[in-house]
Amino acid sequence: MSDYRGVSVEDRRSAPPQPGSRMARRLAASAPPPPKDPPRGHRGRDDGGGGGKMRVLAWISVAATALMVVGSLTGYVAYRDAFGAINKKDFKEDIITPRPRDTGALNVLLVGSDTRAGDGNAKYGAETARLADGGGKRTDTIILLHISPNRDQARLVSFPRDSMVEIPKCKNETTKQEMPPHRDMINAAYNHGGIACTMSTLETLTGIRINHFVEVDFSGFKNIVDALGGIEICLQNGVDDKKAKLTLPPGKSLLDGEKALGYVRLRNYGDGSDIQRIKRQQIFLSKVIAKATSSDLLTDPVKLTGFIKAAAQSVTMDPDLANDPQKLIDIATSAKDLTAKGVKLTTVPWQPDPEDENRVVWQPKASAELFNSIINDTELPEPEASAAADKPKVTVKPQQVRVQVLNATGEPGKAREVADQLAQEGFQVTGLGNYAEADGQPVGATEIRFPKGAATGSDHGDVLGKKLNPAPGVEAGKVKPTTTEPYVPETAPTAAKKNAGAKKGPVLQLVIGTDFKGVKVTKLSEDVEKHTITASQQKNVCV
Repeated sequence: MSDYRGVSVEDRRSAPPQPGSRMARRLAASAPPPPKDPPRGHRGRDDGGGGGKMRVLAWISVAATALMVVGSLTGYVAYRDAFGAINKKDFKEDIITPRPRDTGALNVLLVGSDTRAGDGNAKYGAETARLADGGGKRTDTIILLHISPNRDQARLVSFPRDSMVEIPKCKNETTKQEMPPHRDMINAAYNHGGIACTMSTLETLTGIRINHFVEVDFSGFKNIVDALGGIEICLQNGVDDKKAKLTLPPGKSLLDGEKALGYVRLRNYGDGSDIQRIKRQQIFLSKVIAKATSSDLLTDPVKLTGFIKAAAQSVTMDPDLANDPQKLIDIATSAKDLTAKGVKLTTVPWQPDPEDENRVVWQPKASAELFNSIINDTELPEPEASAAADKPKVTVKPQQVRVQVLNATGEPGKAREVADQLAQEGFQVTGLGNYAEADGQPVGATEIRFPKGAATGSDHGDVLGKKLNPAPGVEAGKVKPTTTEPYVPETAPTAAKKNAGAKKGPVLQLVIGTDFKGVKVTKLSEDVEKHTITASQQKNVCV
């Protein structure tokens, strides 16, 4: 069976992992930490805890971009010299794979570099420690910051470093020679092909166009945390880790840059899994964003100036981002405005790799749902109530709307995909089918059609249209499908039970054209949501 963006669509179920293995710890990551640390599974190599550093280095780069909020609050010109200190690196000429379409969203790749170059980074390990990886830097976690086209929603998506994926053809960062496609851990793309290969890999796997990147190193991480005056964390259990050079009591602690670096190095804490560590660092990031955009910082010129200088000197960006204050302000203001609402922090839905229990692969259906919601920005709040003059003649609920879904795109399986989404949102799907123009060509514009003479047809059609992106026109007169079949959901959705007693309206036709982007959903599936940190967890949790 073919793969979805490099991930098998078969329902691959491996044997239960061995007790004490790393995969067993991953599966228990959402449970409270046990009293004693379980045995650690093998990794294939000992990286001395560097994985923790890399995760939060990538997370902290969001805070570095958040400094640009001063551009809209205190005036960009006053800090122009500091902005000029940002390191710049281009990537466009090094991407040699086809790129996805640009949707108008702002998608920024956030990574951390463990380079030992420079006085500030050398003490964190010998350069020879990375020779086995073919270079002097590595990233062990990759994060995508997605800001919607109208800049009213944001989501941070973390990609576990142990993800086994198909890496496309890339240029070697040093030699510029083309490297053939191959299956490997996702961080191998950065090890050998740098930021361009990482971007190319993610674009190929997700279908999401990445506009910019931000990278920060060890010393930059420390400088940013110190410039913020430290970050407060809360621990369920105390820490006394010689390897991380960190001792902390249970409960709340204020971490300066050095202690924060030790904190993110932790391996022997909780259940020791990568997935639990990602959750801790996602929460850490939310606290960094909140503090970087707080009024306490923005109204203190001394602290603000120090933070701007520390952040600007600690990051590397592509020139298009570094030289465009408005884009930087968009990122910063989105972070500021959405912090109170709770920026969504999601780890790509994963499952054990059947070939190696110490590795993971992405869940095909759930990850596709997540990526599609980002590409099409279909995860939107419920539409606000219309003005009185725009209200329909009758009040219609989704449970009362019956619809036949017709695929007019020429893309196999599209009717079933949309029907499942509509059923999840509460609509009564009566059947599936296909439709084409008289000449056999796909239909360009999506349409909603209702039976002629149906008095409430347009009202029912308007309710359906508000849940679609883009909202299609509603017309009287139904079309003749080329094929039809009844709709039987794979599993009986909760909505179907609610629909049992709902009033029945006219059967509409949704003719899906090639312009169709998706069904607007108020909540993604449980498989995605269980990998997401909620707003309350971000603010009030000890990890």
